[in-house]
Amino acid sequence: MTRVQPESAALQPHWSARIEDVKNAAVAGLLDTFGWVLRIKPFTGFGTPGRVRVIARVLWARPTAPSDYHDQPVWDMRSMAVRGWRSFLSQVAPHRDVRIELGDSVFLARSDRSGLLDVQLEADLEPGVHIARISTTSENVVTAEVHVHSTEGDFGIVSDIDDTVVVTWLPRPLLAFWNAFVIPQTSRRAVPGMANLYQHVARSSPSAPFVYLSTGAWNVFPVLQRFLYKNGYPDGPLLLTDWGPTNTGFFRSGREHKERTLEQLAREFPDTKWLLIGDDGQHDPAIYAAFARSHPQNVAAVAIRELTESEQVLSSGLRARRHPDLPADSDVVWVQGPNGHALLHALRREDLIP
Repeated sequence: MTRVQPESAALQPHWSARIEDVKNAAVAGLLDTFGWVLRIKPFTGFGTPGRVRVIARVLWARPTAPSDYHDQPVWDMRSMAVRGWRSFLSQVAPHRDVRIELGDSVFLARSDRSGLLDVQLEADLEPGVHIARISTTSENVVTAEVHVHSTEGDFGIVSDIDDTVVVTWLPRPLLAFWNAFVIPQTSRRAVPGMANLYQHVARSSPSAPFVYLSTGAWNVFPVLQRFLYKNGYPDGPLLLTDWGPTNTGFFRSGREHKERTLEQLAREFPDTKWLLIGDDGQHDPAIYAAFARSHPQNVAAVAIRELTESEQVLSSGLRARRHPDLPADSDVVWVQGPNGHALLHALRREDLIP
């Protein structure tokens, strides 16, 4: 049995984080008094044959809640009528001991101040999908998929979510709020052609890992997972963030989250060339260009979905409009287009997709 040590936190957390910690402790004591129980929300893990990342969240639930209370089947479309704000009502359970069984090994870990369990485990696993058993007690057990990919794979996909595969209008705050909190999950609109693009990539590179990288909160994981499933996107881990105060500030930095994750992928998959897919509504072009400049050996291409209506054309304006941060002699292919159909057409012209 191996105890996993969490990453060291800031010595002096931000004042907003300290206030949130006091609130969470007070609410936890109250819920415990009323007989509420701990339940686990598992997320999809991933990694390589020697090292994997397991992610879950420890939450409070009513005394009658089953162990899979926060883990409803992705194919259960009845829950998709729920409005977005309900995803943010769950109460986290910080600093709770968690047991992880994976392969022939058992690990002991602890959730962080936001109830999140995000640990790197040394495990001898074959490429494929494995099942991790995550528990706080013998009666509170859930399972999580862990996707293990060979380090010898030469191609992979990192995809943004908001305004890349699902229309959210994140650059426009009021519309973003409306889409995230008010409308039912079934009302979310898919970006035309993006699922078709991803399916073509999956068919041409069956072993390619798909990683969905977003600045969205872990609270909306079930919403996004069901959306991807319903619209036919290839399966893969979703790497989200924690909303609210952090140890270093009042609000987490979505840009830093993406930059840190890309650097981690470069370390874990040193021989993989990534197709980086995003949109031009926020920081994706700058983030991807910076990563391509520092890790040119790890980037096959960048595909940017344009949000402007004036560029809804398939046959022109799709070839590389190289980001100014990229050197002139860079081999990284850069394509742009208004939707998935245009990006697929452009990537085919660059011989990246058969």
